Amino acid sequence: MNGEDSPNGVPDDLKSPLLPIQEITVNDSDCSSFMSLFTPKSFFILLGPLLCTLTCLIVKLDGPVTSRNMLAVLAWMFSWWITEAVPMPITSMSPFFLFPLFGISSADEVAQSYMDDVISLVLGSFILALAVEHYNIHRRLALNMDNLALLWGSLEPTIAPPRNMCHHFLCEHVDAQRHDGTDDDAVATGILQRLPAAGPGQSPHVNGFCRAVVLGVTYATPVGGISTLTGTGVNLILVGMWKSYFPEADPISFSTWFSFGFPFAVLLFFALWAILCFLYCSRGAGAALSPYLDKSHLRRELEMLGPMTFAEKMVLTVFSMLIFLWMTRNITDRIPGWGALFNGRADDGTASVMMATLLFIIPTKKQKGEKLMDWNKCKKLPWNIVLLLGAGFAIAAGVKSSGLADVLSKALGFLEHAPYLAIAPAVCLISSTVTEFTSNNSTTTLVLPILIQVVQTMHVHPLLLMVPGAIGAQFSFLLPTGTPSNVVGFTTGHIEIKDMMKIGAPLKVAGIAVTALLMPSLEEHMSLGQTKEYDTIKIPPSGWQVLYKQGAMHIS
Repeated sequence: MNGEDSPNGVPDDLKSPLLPIQEITVNDSDCSSFMSLFTPKSFFILLGPLLCTLTCLIVKLDGPVTSRNMLAVLAWMFSWWITEAVPMPITSMSPFFLFPLFGISSADEVAQSYMDDVISLVLGSFILALAVEHYNIHRRLALNMDNLALLWGSLEPTIAPPRNMCHHFLCEHVDAQRHDGTDDDAVATGILQRLPAAGPGQSPHVNGFCRAVVLGVTYATPVGGISTLTGTGVNLILVGMWKSYFPEADPISFSTWFSFGFPFAVLLFFALWAILCFLYCSRGAGAALSPYLDKSHLRRELEMLGPMTFAEKMVLTVFSMLIFLWMTRNITDRIPGWGALFNGRADDGTASVMMATLLFIIPTKKQKGEKLMDWNKCKKLPWNIVLLLGAGFAIAAGVKSSGLADVLSKALGFLEHAPYLAIAPAVCLISSTVTEFTSNNSTTTLVLPILIQVVQTMHVHPLLLMVPGAIGAQFSFLLPTGTPSNVVGFTTGHIEIKDMMKIGAPLKVAGIAVTALLMPSLEEHMSLGQTKEYDTIKIPPSGWQVLYKQGAMHIS
C-alpha cells in the first residue's frame, strides 16, 4: 500500500485479508479419484474380508470355533487368489496375520510352513535353473536336437511339430523355473519365420503347419513339466501336502515320481502329436512346405553359440550330478540308495541345496575370482512360487489343526460307497475345469485338502485321489489365459481361441484317460504302504481285475 487511507478513513492494509483468498472450485480430477474407488478391482479387494465376515456370522459347523474361522480364512484367501485382487505373493503371505488373528495357529507355526524341506528343494532347483538359463544350456540343447533331426532327411510336416515339442518336453526337465517358454518359443518356432506371412494368400498347408508347431510347443511345456517332481509347482504342492498330512509315510521322492510321471507325460505327448497331425498336417503338405524349410539356419545358430566353455561344462556337470543324486537317494526297498548312509536324515532338498552351493564355489576361468554363480544372478528367483508353496503348506496344516478336516470328513460321508473308478476321473475332470479360470497352483492348493477328506470317507489310499486332482490341475488347455505358455503361444498371432479349443478339448480328454489308465500302477511306482492313518492292501499281479471288481484299493 502507499499509506493512503480509503474514503471511509480505514487504511487499505488493515482491510486486506491475513491469508490469501483462493477461489473454491470443484476439480474434475477429485471427482474422478473418488469414482475410481468404485471399480471391479476395489470390489474384489473388499470381497475377501466380506466373505470372511459372512462365513463367521452365518456358517455353523459341527466342530470347534477354529474350524469355522479356518473356513472363513479360506474364503478370504481364495477369493483374492481367484480374482487377483492383490498380487498373488501378497495373498500367499496373508496366513502370517490371518491365522494368529483368528486363533488358528501362532505366527511361529505358520512361519515353519514357509521353510519346509520342499521349499529348500525348490530354491536349490531354481538356482540351478538360473545357471542353465544364464549360460544358454537350454538353448544349446534345443539346437542340438534340431541338428540331430537333420539325420531324418527332409523336415516332414508330421516330424517338425513333435520335434519342436520335444524341445519343450525335455527342457522342462532341465529348467524347472522357466514355465513361460518365452525364450524357448523363439528357438523352437524360429523356423516359422522362413514361411510366408499369415494372410489371405497363405497356403492352407502352410497355415496348418504354423498352427501345429505353435500349438505343439505351447502344450508340450505343461505336459513335459508333469514328468518330474520339480517340473511344475503343482507337483511340489502335492509333495508338500502329502508330507504335511502324513508325516510318518514315505515321502514322494524325485525318483518315485519320475517312474510314474515320465510314462504319463510320454503317453500324453504322443496323444498331442496324434491330435495335431490329424487336425493340421494334411497330405501333400510336404511338397508345399519344402521350398521354405531350409535347414542351414539351424547349423548357423548353433555355430553362433560356439564351443562349450569351461563354465558351461561345469554347470552341466553339476546339474547331471543333481539328477543322479535325486534318482539314487532311494532306489528300491531291496537296494537302498545313498540316503541310507545318513539314516534318512538327508532328502532331495539336501542334494538340491548342496549342488546349488557348488555353483558359488567353482570358478568360471574367465576372470580372476569369478564364480559360476553370484547372488546378483539370483535376483530372478521366482519368490512368488516359493511364497505360494509356503501358503499351501500353511493351509494344509491349518485345515488339520483347526478341526476343519474332521468336519469335512463327516460332511462327505455319503461318498463312502462311491466306486473309485467313477470318482477318480470325475476328480480329474473337476480339477481340470477349475484350473481354466484360476492358476494351476491355486487350484491345487484348493482341491487337495478337500480330496484328502474324501479319501478318508471312501477308505482308499490318499494318493489315489490326490494324484488325479493334482494332474488335472495342470490340464489348462482351453483358454489363452490358462498358463503363461498359453499366453505366449496365443500372442504369436499364429493361433486363435478356436484352435486352442479344438486341440485343448481332446487333449484334456486324453489326459483324463491316461490318468485312469496309469492309476492302477501307482501302487508299484510309489509304494503305497503304511501311512499314519492308513494300512493299504497291496495290489496283486492281477491288480486290474481287483480294481474292476472292488472299484478301488480298499483299506483293510
